[in-house]
Amino acid sequence: MEATSGILYAVQAGIRSKLVAMGATSREKAATCQQAHFSMKEVNWIDYIAGGMFAAIKKTGDGRFYVPVYR
Repeated sequence: MEATSGILYAVQAGIRSKLVAMGATSREKAATCQQAHFSMKEVNWIDYIAGGMFAAIKKTGDGRFYVPVYR
């Protein structure tokens, strides 16, 4: 269990950094997996990581992802 949570944390951190670096910080600026150049491991985990009410990474209805930035 601990190994899985470590892998999950690392993958989530990589996805977050890629989305923030490309400016996907709102629903309007959301990016697809291809646009963000996710690795195969990131693509496999993204649906598990994104989309929940309290998730740090959000998923739009058309399958794009973003990291909300609250001010």
